[in-house]
Amino acid sequence: MPKIIPVASFDGVVFGATGDLTMRKLLPALYYRFRDRQIPETSRIIAAARSHHPEAEYRGMAEAALRRHVPEADLDADTIAGFLSLVTYVAVDGAGEEGWSDLSRLLGERPDQVRSYYLATSPSLYGKICRNLATHDLITPQSRVVLEKPIGHDLTSARAINDQVGRVFPESQIFRIDHYLGKETVQNLLALRFANTIFERLWNADVIDHVQITVAETVGVEGRGGYYDTSGALRDMLQNHMLQLLCLLAMESPLSLDADAVRDEKLKVLRALKPIPAHEIPARTVRGQYGPGAIGGQAVPGYAEDLGTGARSLTETFVALRLELMMPRWAGVPFYLRTGKRLPQKMSEIVVQFRSSPFSIFPPESFAREPNRLVIRLQPQEGIKLEMMTKEPGPGGMRLRPTGLDISFEETFNQRYPDAYERLLMDVVRGNATLFMRRDEVEAAWAWADGVLQAWADRPEPPRPYPAGTWGPTAAIALIERDGRTWHENLPT
Repeated sequence: MPKIIPVASFDGVVFGATGDLTMRKLLPALYYRFRDRQIPETSRIIAAARSHHPEAEYRGMAEAALRRHVPEADLDADTIAGFLSLVTYVAVDGAGEEGWSDLSRLLGERPDQVRSYYLATSPSLYGKICRNLATHDLITPQSRVVLEKPIGHDLTSARAINDQVGRVFPESQIFRIDHYLGKETVQNLLALRFANTIFERLWNADVIDHVQITVAETVGVEGRGGYYDTSGALRDMLQNHMLQLLCLLAMESPLSLDADAVRDEKLKVLRALKPIPAHEIPARTVRGQYGPGAIGGQAVPGYAEDLGTGARSLTETFVALRLELMMPRWAGVPFYLRTGKRLPQKMSEIVVQFRSSPFSIFPPESFAREPNRLVIRLQPQEGIKLEMMTKEPGPGGMRLRPTGLDISFEETFNQRYPDAYERLLMDVVRGNATLFMRRDEVEAAWAWADGVLQAWADRPEPPRPYPAGTWGPTAAIALIERDGRTWHENLPT
C-alpha cells in the first residue's frame, strides 16, 4: 500500500448538503479518506442546506447514503461512527439571510482552521453564497471555495459567474472542479507522456494518424430532465470533461507540475482549437437524440418519454465532432470526439491511432493489416492497452494478428482505485489547484463551444434520432468514415 499523507485539520462546509451530489459522491469520498486516516479526527464536515433537520436526523441520512453508495465490504461500524462524529448540520439559506449567524458562530470557534466551501448547488447560487460568506466575514486567507460544473451555459454567463465569485475570492482561492481530472487514468496521461520517452517522441503528426475520445453512458436523463433539456450533450459533457481530456492529451510539456505551469499549457490547447466555420458544421458535427430501444436486454423509453413533458424537444443527447488544433505538433491530425446517453456500454476511452507503415515486407494474405493503437481506458477497468501486430504461434508460415499489451491499473497495483472526488477534495484542503480549472480555461472552452452552439441555433434542425442501445445516429459513422477511418468499438467486457 502506498503511504497516505494526512491533510491538515480543516472545516469542510458543504452547501447543498441534502442533494444528490453530496449523498452520492461527496460523503462517500470523505468517508474513504477518513477510513484511510487521511482526514484528522479534529476536522469537521459541516453540512448546510435550507431544510431544517436535527443533527441526529441528518447523520442518519448520511449513514443511509454511505450504505447505499459504498460497497458493504468497505463499511465498518466503528469507522462509520467515527466519520459521522465529524458531521454536523446547520440550516442555511444560501441566497437569503436565514441560518448565517449559526454558521458564523460554528466557524468562529476555530478561526485559524483551513476552510473549504463546497458549493454543491445550482450555479445560479454561486454568487449569492459567496456574497453572504463575505458579508458575514467568513472568508479568511485559509479559505477556499469549490465550484461544481457547469460554470454557466455560454461564455457570457460563465463570465458573469466568474465575476461574481471573483469579487469575493481571489483566483488562487477558487477551485473549479471537473471530476474527470481526478481520475487516476487521466493523471496517468501526464506520466505516460512525460515520464516515458518512447511515447513522447512519437507524440506528433509525423507518427499519429488521428485521435478518438469517446464518453458513453447507458443511462438516460435519470430525473435530471429539467436541467438536461436546457443543456444538452455538448454543454453537459463535451465543453468541459472532454475538452479537458483533449488538453492533457495534446498539450506541450509544462515546465513543472506547478498548478499554473500545467494550466498554462492546457490553455494554449484550448486557444488553438480551430473554429468550425458555419458552412462546415453539417459535415463536421452530428447531433442526435435517443428514442426507445433496449439496454442490456431491457426495453427503455426514448428521450421524450423520459422527459415526461409530451412535447418534442430539440435538445441533443448525443454529439460527435471532428476537431483540429492549430499547433505544429498536431498539424493535419483530426480529433474525433463523441458522447451520448443510452449508448450500448458505459465507457470512456481515448484512442491514439498511429499511421500505417507505407511499406510492408509481409504478403497481404499473411495478416489482416491493422494499425498500431494506444487505447487509454478511463472507465470501466482503468488501464492502457497498446495494440500491435505479432506472429501467431506455430509452423506453416508467417501469420500475423493484432495483439494487445494490456495494463489494468487495479490488477497491476493490487489495490482499490480511489474515486476522483477523494483526491480532489483533499487537494482543495492542501491548496493544490493543479487538477482544477482556472478562469481563463473555462472561458476559452466556452468561447470555442459558443461558435458551434450558435451555428446550430442558426440552422435549427432537429437532432437525428437513434435507438437506445446503439452507437448514435448513422451520421456519426459517416462523420469519421468519410475520412477513411472508423470508430474504435472493441470495448472491454
